[in-house]
Amino acid sequence: MRKSLTTKATAAIAAAAMLTSMAGCGAQTEAPASTDSQQPAETTTETATAEASTETAAAEETTSDEYDPYQIITDADGNPIDLGGMEIIIRDWWSGDEAEPQNDYEESLKNYRDWLQETYNFTMKSQAMSDWGSTPTDFVDYATTGGDENYIFTLRDDPAITSAMANGLMYDLSTLDCLDFSQDKFQRNLLHEQYAKGDAIYAMFAGYSEARTGVYFNKRILTEAGIDPDSIYDMQADGTWTWDKFEELLSKVQQDKDNDGTVDIYGLTLNEGVMTTEAVFSNGGSYIDKDASGKFVYNLESPETLEALEWTVSIFDKYDAEVANPEGAEWDYYKEQFLNGQAAFLVEDEYAGCPGNFLEDMQDEIGFVMFPKGPKMNDYINVWSNNPVAIPACYDAEKAWKLAFAWNLWTNAPDAEYVDYNGYISTARNGKFDERAVDETITMMTEKGTVAFHGMVPNLNLGSDFVWNIGPGAVVSEQVEAIRDTWKAYVDEANK
Repeated sequence: MRKSLTTKATAAIAAAAMLTSMAGCGAQTEAPASTDSQQPAETTTETATAEASTETAAAEETTSDEYDPYQIITDADGNPIDLGGMEIIIRDWWSGDEAEPQNDYEESLKNYRDWLQETYNFTMKSQAMSDWGSTPTDFVDYATTGGDENYIFTLRDDPAITSAMANGLMYDLSTLDCLDFSQDKFQRNLLHEQYAKGDAIYAMFAGYSEARTGVYFNKRILTEAGIDPDSIYDMQADGTWTWDKFEELLSKVQQDKDNDGTVDIYGLTLNEGVMTTEAVFSNGGSYIDKDASGKFVYNLESPETLEALEWTVSIFDKYDAEVANPEGAEWDYYKEQFLNGQAAFLVEDEYAGCPGNFLEDMQDEIGFVMFPKGPKMNDYINVWSNNPVAIPACYDAEKAWKLAFAWNLWTNAPDAEYVDYNGYISTARNGKFDERAVDETITMMTEKGTVAFHGMVPNLNLGSDFVWNIGPGAVVSEQVEAIRDTWKAYVDEANK
């Protein structure tokens, strides 16, 4: 017989729960949410499906038998909470028809969610109703005009969304007592802190954070240059993987093999904007910060940030294979360069090595480590960027509570066995990663990170404003001077 709880216990039932939400499943396969990437990465049905899969090994650790997601939450009369037959849609830009369960985890999840819908009288599904580009505008339009639908929106970092937050179009989730942001499933990604203003919280994400920017390396090229590929993992493990070590390796692998004055193997190829932002945070810097009162702070000219920017440009100048791009090459030609063995290292997001993405075509064996730490940091850091989940503020309090109640239970672990389940690890095992990348690097990335606040300042477009101008030959002081007053004005306006 199932146990029953009062509504006061709504938050307590999931105190130990952890599961990447179905809305979060797409986060692993879509483009980096920050604007330092020039366009979205490839999203495939195969990749999205893979994220929801698991292997037996991924769930070896179980928690206490005290966790029971099937406890029934009741109203004041002792009856299960009744959501009145609501048909709830989690809007996103990638979800298709629900696939049949392929393993024990998916079977457990389906059984749990079927039980939820029957017990609390609702239906819920994820459905693609926008595309990556139109999602922010679609949310603003709907939140402005309203509607009879029961939508929960999966969004992305975008000036339109941050303006929506500032203009009262996103429901304040902190007012809904069915959500407890001290739970592990929220603390593991901190997105609610990113989308907070004062005591208000406007978006959430459930589960481990998506792994983001790291350093791929071609093991064959390193070995031919006299470098043991495992030595990079060893440095990561013992804390000695630093900017200096990275540059030392870059200098060893970059080669003019036939002595004709032209580099044949470059040290590095990449989307420069991805590395620039990761380098800034790897040195303890940021573009925009928050102070103790919750106000935004212009941080582009902090010593940590400027040092990172100068170092990044120096690396681009010495080792970036961009100079070898053929005339008229597309912006993402760097992918071909790495696949073809034209560069030893690739700074890129973790998604690239997952099923359905471009590194599937890599013939050489590759490794993957976190971005090295700068001189101002004592540890590695990953800049988390997950897809925020929001409820439009055009809904009344009762409807918003019901939507949050359903979503909160929907994103709980289906069984004690899966309380610590990490979907990103399971997906990575099916990709191009070696064992140490999965067990060490990607695990670390999902557990060790920070949130960025530059996407929360309305009108600030990180890529076009600044980051895309930081490349080979860039003069950092000139780029900073060109945007300084504009960004300070944006920050002042956001703090009003």
